[in-house]
Amino acid sequence: MQIDKEIDTRGLNCPLPILKAKKALTDMESGQLLKVVSTDGGSLRDFQAFAKQTGNELVEQNSANGEFIHVLRRR
Repeated sequence: MQIDKEIDTRGLNCPLPILKAKKALTDMESGQLLKVVSTDGGSLRDFQAFAKQTGNELVEQNSANGEFIHVLRRR
């Protein structure tokens, strides 16, 4: 998977990971992939809701060692 941009939101709580992702996506072109690394446990459901609301595709989500990885495709 070719990630076009990655942002680190470790240590930030809701809504900051979503806000930073939203800002990053506005600077990207349609079809590009954004990877967000977070430590906020609520970010799993937050990014699911964010994808539904914005129409961006949630390509992948996973967690390991207390970190949550979200990959979004810009619509």
